[in-house]
Amino acid sequence: MAALSKQNTNRLSLAMERTGQWIFSQDIPTDVVVVVGEANFSLHKFMLVAKSNSIRKLILDTNEPDLAKIDLSDILGGAEIFEKAAKFCYGVNFEITVHNVAALRCAAEYLEMTDKYCDGNLAGRTEDFLAQVALTSLSGAVVVLKSCEDLTPMAEDLKLVQRCVDVASIKACNESNFPSRSPPNWWTEELSIVDIAFFKRIIASMKARGAKALTLASAIITFAERSLPDLIRDQSGSGTISSGPNESDTRAAQRQLLESIVTILPTERAAFPISFLCYILRTAIFLGASSACKSELEKRIAIILEHVTVDDLLVLSFTYDGERLFDLESVRKIISGFVEKEKSVAVFNGGDFREVSSAAMLRVTKTVDAYLGEIATYAELSISKFNGIANLPPKMARKVDDDLYRAIDIYLKAHPNLDEIEREKVCSVMDPLKLSYEARVHASQNKRLPVQIVLHALYYDQLKIRSGVEERSLPDASTTRNQLQADVSLAKENEALRTELLKMKMYITDMQKTTQGSSSGVKGGGVKRPTFFSSVSKKLGKLNPFKHGVSKDTSNIDDGVDLSKPRRRRFSIS
Repeated sequence: MAALSKQNTNRLSLAMERTGQWIFSQDIPTDVVVVVGEANFSLHKFMLVAKSNSIRKLILDTNEPDLAKIDLSDILGGAEIFEKAAKFCYGVNFEITVHNVAALRCAAEYLEMTDKYCDGNLAGRTEDFLAQVALTSLSGAVVVLKSCEDLTPMAEDLKLVQRCVDVASIKACNESNFPSRSPPNWWTEELSIVDIAFFKRIIASMKARGAKALTLASAIITFAERSLPDLIRDQSGSGTISSGPNESDTRAAQRQLLESIVTILPTERAAFPISFLCYILRTAIFLGASSACKSELEKRIAIILEHVTVDDLLVLSFTYDGERLFDLESVRKIISGFVEKEKSVAVFNGGDFREVSSAAMLRVTKTVDAYLGEIATYAELSISKFNGIANLPPKMARKVDDDLYRAIDIYLKAHPNLDEIEREKVCSVMDPLKLSYEARVHASQNKRLPVQIVLHALYYDQLKIRSGVEERSLPDASTTRNQLQADVSLAKENEALRTELLKMKMYITDMQKTTQGSSSGVKGGGVKRPTFFSSVSKKLGKLNPFKHGVSKDTSNIDDGVDLSKPRRRRFSIS
């Protein structure tokens, strides 16, 4: 700060030295001191009064008999511009440029150095320069407009700002339609040097003149990249944001600038490339921009999400150090907005969104699955957030679930401490029956997967082998799933019947053991006591139509029938 003050003092001293050269070259001593800030100019009243009506009024209206000091510290442009105005009063030549013409015009108005007071005065000279030199080109108009930033509101009152805006917009529109030099968009760099307030006016003027949305978008992109270079142009995701004592003020200014840029975006939401919108949205998230600002950007991205890449989604996901994840709420809103748009289009066209997915929906779903695989390695990614994004695309948008299975496998590998229920919850977003053969083979050997998913994969392959058909001729996943449920139900019924038969067999075996134990307790030569099973067998034997057959169960049963004589059979027509 001290060095800056010393530099200003040296500059003023040099200015006073130069002033003394063209003042004291005359033999008439000075009679007034003009104070402009820290600079003091020793001048002659009669030379100043000859050109400046304002100084003449100060001298005439003063109550002092001999006014020796005049304070003009509030003159626009400061001591440097007043020095040139004083030179003009003395007839000393100096150069008028596009950089100082606006300040000289304001100083001429402040000092009332107009043609009404004196012919060929400073105001007329500056107006001639503006009309003949400065405002004849885009570059000149923009430089003059840039210099007006410190000259308001007088520059507005003198219509300097509006004149520069009109010229800049006309020249920019002409250059966008008929480029005069290379590269064709050189004019966007010219417009980007002004502040956001003047830039908004130029864009509004170009829009009123019928400029195309792509033309306006080109200018806005260049302006944003130049205004927020550390935030917008850092496309690697590894940049660092400098911090310091004025960090909060800087962030507030950047946030206000960003929100102003978003307000001037053309209504045609597809005019901007999706990569630029993603960078702008990441900057808005980082700076804590308003909800309306972020919502507008999210809607614009959702409309053209079919052109999104994995890198674009990753831009929205990571902080500038590339090590931490954002909230991912914006990513969820963007994908959800695109799905709703596709659903509306399908309904409008008379189709069923649940059965048929558009080519754009298929592309976005594939990108989303690849994106999940990229962010799955981060420990702070919860299961709910992972599943929330995975469930956004409709089920029919995935012909196969290989990409989603890869993302799930990466997530399970990066989170080894999940229990069985949590792993099942992660895998719930995937349909095991929609995996390719290679993915099913991998899944059947994947120890990270829950048992239920592995069984589904194995069962599908067994079903294919049992069916004896090629995989490409297998039924679709829904048919297979219904068949799987039917087979499982049948298997349960068979298992129940097998269990009942086993119980009956064990019961009969126990009863036979009991019978044999009773028979062994009878004395030899005694009469057998009829048992329950023998009496029952005898009665059943009388009803047996196949008595002539030999059976070990009926060999000891005497029913009084002579088996040596053939049985007469009667044949009838019936």
